[in-house]
Amino acid sequence: MNEHWDKKTQIIGLLDHRTYISGELIAQKVGLSRTAVNNHIAQLADYGVDVFSVKGKGYKLPKPLPLFDETKLINGIENRCFYFNEIESTNAFMLQHAEELKNGDICIAEYQSAGRGRRGRQWVSPYGQHVYASLFWRLNQGMNAAMGLSLVVACSIVKSLTEFGVDGLGVKWPNDIYRDNKKLAGILIELSGHTMDECNLVIGFGINMSMSEQHADLIDQPWSDLSSLESMPDKTALITNIYKQLKIDLMLFEVEGLTPFIPQWQKYDLFYEKEINLLMAPNNISGVCKGIDKQGAVLVETDGKVTPYIGGEISLRAK
Repeated sequence: MNEHWDKKTQIIGLLDHRTYISGELIAQKVGLSRTAVNNHIAQLADYGVDVFSVKGKGYKLPKPLPLFDETKLINGIENRCFYFNEIESTNAFMLQHAEELKNGDICIAEYQSAGRGRRGRQWVSPYGQHVYASLFWRLNQGMNAAMGLSLVVACSIVKSLTEFGVDGLGVKWPNDIYRDNKKLAGILIELSGHTMDECNLVIGFGINMSMSEQHADLIDQPWSDLSSLESMPDKTALITNIYKQLKIDLMLFEVEGLTPFIPQWQKYDLFYEKEINLLMAPNNISGVCKGIDKQGAVLVETDGKVTPYIGGEISLRAK
């Protein structure tokens, strides 16, 4: 597997989105035959990497491919950092090894073959184009203490993105981050343990950095990425910043709960004081969103009465 990716990453490192490079020159630099180079580039398409090929010119990327710098990544993470070019799911990896992990250990990948979103949805995970990561955290107070945690994680990621000059950000209860009213990032928290005792948390998150056209067609909702920014954040620096912010906020959450994060959530809440439908099978709740409470419930005002709800998925009421 490592040799398989060693050559592919060398080839990717030689490709540019501005100028073509010949297959012959690539072959010389990576120590492969022209045929082997062609095969590797053809295989990259299976991982979601588009490469333009023009006879007589060579190969070119359609847009920059932001990859992690593994050395800077490992050095920038205080805890253990498990970095993969390819993995089924960062969350699944951390859940499998939960008993061996310590608070702050993180798994980061360039590609997920079986990335998952909330409610079992597929998370489209092409190679190198986005951020895919899962952080491990153990709560001594049990599962009940994790209520509202996805809101804290959203606040942490928004804070980091803002520090990197990302504008137009908003949050959607309970676990989505939007840019210009289109989904930019998602959060999936999975728990194992007992309700009252020690609880293991795997905090997975994905952030769209540079979406390709072929993968945009696979997404069934409006999406956003960071490629339209005047200067796209360095992916390694961004994930390192998010990691540090998450550790700070998780420690604060353990001591003070959700209360310190409510003002930040409200600042970015896309639905605050707007009419919404709260989809909770088999019923829908309609009303005006009044933010969140300290348990992480969404507050909905209906007929002058404000009621907290812990389940469901928000959508704006059609006018």
